[in-house]
Amino acid sequence: MKLRSKSLAFLPVLLLGTAAFLGGCATTGMDRSVKTSNSIQEVDSEIREMIVQIDTTGASFDSLVRTGQPDPKKALHTYSDDLAKLDRQGKRVIKRMDEMESRSTEYFAEWEKQGDAYKNPRIQELSAQRRTKLAELYAQVPKSGAGIKRAFHNYLSNLQEIQKYLSTDLTPAGLAAIAPVAEKSVQDRDALRASFQPVLSALDEIKAELYSAQ
Repeated sequence: MKLRSKSLAFLPVLLLGTAAFLGGCATTGMDRSVKTSNSIQEVDSEIREMIVQIDTTGASFDSLVRTGQPDPKKALHTYSDDLAKLDRQGKRVIKRMDEMESRSTEYFAEWEKQGDAYKNPRIQELSAQRRTKLAELYAQVPKSGAGIKRAFHNYLSNLQEIQKYLSTDLTPAGLAAIAPVAEKSVQDRDALRASFQPVLSALDEIKAELYSAQ
C-alpha cells in the first residue's frame, strides 16, 4: 500500500504538462516533471501579477480623474505607463491560456499512447486513471478562463480611449466630462478581477492534486 501511494504521488508530476512547456521529444521524464511543475506555478504567478497590475493601474487612473488633481500632467504620465504594463501582462496571460487550451489535447493523447505501452495491467490502469483525472482538471483552466479575454479587452479598450481623450483635453472641463465613463471603468475593473477567480480555483485544484499527499 505504501509503495502504491508513492507511485500515485509521482505519476502526476512525471506526466502532466503541455507541449508549450515541455521542450521537445528528447526531454527526459524527470526533465518533464520539473518543467511541468514550474509551468503550473508560472501560470499561477503571472495571473496573480496581472491582478496586482490591475489594481496599480486602477489606482493611478483614480488619481488622475479625481476632483482637484494638483498635477494632472504627471498623473496622466503615471497612468499611461501603468496602462502599458497592464496591456503587456494581459496579452502574455491570454497567450499562455490559449496555448494551454490548444496543446493540452495533444499532450494527453501522447500520454494515452504511452499508457497503452505498459505491459503491467495495473500500471496501465493507474496511468489511465491519472490521465483522465488530470486531463479533466487541466481542461478547467482554459474553460474557466473563457471570460478573461472578453473582460480584459472591454476594460483595456475603455482605459485606452480615456487616455487618448485626456491626452487631447487634459483640462478641468475635460476631466469633468469624462467622469461618467470613468465610473463605468470601475465596474469593468471589478468584472475583470472577478473573471480570474474560476481560473485560480482550477489552478489550485491542479496544484493540490500534484503536490498534496495521497
